[in-house]
Amino acid sequence: MNRVSQRSVNRVPQAAGSSPAAGRTRRATPRARSGQWAAWAFLAPVAVYLLLFYAYPMYRNVELSLRHYTVRSFVQGDAPFTGFANYATILGDATFGPALWHTAVFTLVSLAFQFTIGLALAMFFIRNFPLSATLRALFLVPWLLPLIVSSSTWSWMLNSDSGVVNAVLGAVGAGPVHWLTSPGWSLWSVTIANIWIGVPFNLVVLYSGLQAIDPAIHEAAEMDGAAGWTRFRRVTFPLLRPVSAITLLLGLVYTLKVFDIIWIMTKGGPSGSSTTFATWSYRLGFGNLLPAFGPGAAVGNLLIVAALTFGLIYIRLQRRQTFS
Repeated sequence: MNRVSQRSVNRVPQAAGSSPAAGRTRRATPRARSGQWAAWAFLAPVAVYLLLFYAYPMYRNVELSLRHYTVRSFVQGDAPFTGFANYATILGDATFGPALWHTAVFTLVSLAFQFTIGLALAMFFIRNFPLSATLRALFLVPWLLPLIVSSSTWSWMLNSDSGVVNAVLGAVGAGPVHWLTSPGWSLWSVTIANIWIGVPFNLVVLYSGLQAIDPAIHEAAEMDGAAGWTRFRRVTFPLLRPVSAITLLLGLVYTLKVFDIIWIMTKGGPSGSSTTFATWSYRLGFGNLLPAFGPGAAVGNLLIVAALTFGLIYIRLQRRQTFS
């Protein structure tokens, strides 16, 4: 009996270690591999899209900025390598300083007013009064219209001779303003149009951020005596800070590359008074009889570097807030 018991005991670990667990491991391997292939299959279209429409255009733009391209060499592809000569050309150009200033003013003023007006409207609509949904939908119209329609409408409204804005000014006794043809007003005209177009985006994002705040927090703050402006400054706005940061970042990236609004309304004029980096890059590459593809690409790369810099700053700040 002892020998029989000993043999049965010795056989139990072998049987337990050989069949069920090992069989399940062998059967799980093909499933894991099929899951990996499925993951790569879903990832492949996104990777191809990024390579074709992001990576290659950026590489091509950098390559354009490092060579001396003419129309003939652009077609034949035999442009000589010039290094950073195109960048030195645009940095020494008389247009660089004014274009940099116009880009900074256009971007900062647009962001400040778009965010402020959008936040004020979001705070207004968070009350959910009657017809608030209808009014919010109407505020989205500028954002939904094609930019060429919005820009053409503003060009008609600000026309010096037949524009509705000057008609209103004349009705109240004010003199006509040359909005689009005066060097002192052209940049502000395109900025006003860009603010009008960008307000709905800020409204939608900030309104969503306000809805995500727990109402109990506001109730607790009100019980502690915080109301009105104090509650907004001490409670609401700090909780809205992450949403505000991404709203400003997206607005910054979009505003830096605004081209169509300025080009349709003023074409960067008069006398370059509303020229930004975006319109300057287009004029260098395509707006002259003898296009300068290299310098135009170099100006475009400066815009890309600026957008990437602010994006990296945002990511760095977000990481500090996460680990602090």
